[in-house]
Amino acid sequence: MILGRTPEEAAPGAADVHVNGRDYRLTGFVGAAPVRGFYQEGAEEADDGLPQGFLVDQPPGAVTNPHFHETNQFQVFVGGSGTFGKTEIAPLTVQYANGHTPYGPITAGPEGLLYYTLRGRWDPGAKYMPASRDKLIKGNQRQRLIDGVHLSSDEERASRWGAEFQLILDEEPDGLSVYLARFGPNATAGVPAADGSGGQYWVVVGGTMTMGGREYPRLSCLFAPADDPFEIIGAGPGGMEMLVLQLPEKNHVGLAAS
Repeated sequence: MILGRTPEEAAPGAADVHVNGRDYRLTGFVGAAPVRGFYQEGAEEADDGLPQGFLVDQPPGAVTNPHFHETNQFQVFVGGSGTFGKTEIAPLTVQYANGHTPYGPITAGPEGLLYYTLRGRWDPGAKYMPASRDKLIKGNQRQRLIDGVHLSSDEERASRWGAEFQLILDEEPDGLSVYLARFGPNATAGVPAADGSGGQYWVVVGGTMTMGGREYPRLSCLFAPADDPFEIIGAGPGGMEMLVLQLPEKNHVGLAAS
């Protein structure tokens, strides 16, 4: 069963979370968004058994210090500007990190930063370094950063013919991969199968995606489990561009991804 929401559906559930002295706005799209900006002993009791995908609005100048999570995740930067570690980032940038892979800091520029955090399973919260070094399990660290992904203008999408899925991160042996779907007006196609993976997140980054008689505008976010039936999707009259972010089959240290 595909899970997810449009921006209009997700907006009423947005809430502020305190991070490093600043208030970040989190909007849940899949499962339950975090209720705090750090790990607290016993947080695991809130695990709802669902994937966890949410939009982060990080305020101007705010810094998310280096940390790690227990679960594999993507982050997709769709608005604003800033730095990821020492790398300058702007839309569209995609980052992936295995569970127990430290990353950061993430520093928002003068316009702030807007990005999705997308996990195949619930996570109990950020573990900041170096204070949480004793909780870090070593041996399977991995990180990927794809920046400068070109998105088409309205005119380019409207003039495109047909549909294609462009690999922007080649598939790795455990299923990790990222596609950018580029559809012309009213085009339809099947999404690449998620077999042998931890499921896929779909983030609409331009135009409108259609599926099952519904429309999903820009910044809609959905999760498709690996065992979900083959899906045919389409584009609206202005075409569509959508990220297909495929998680690895296993989470860190061999745990099931979902």
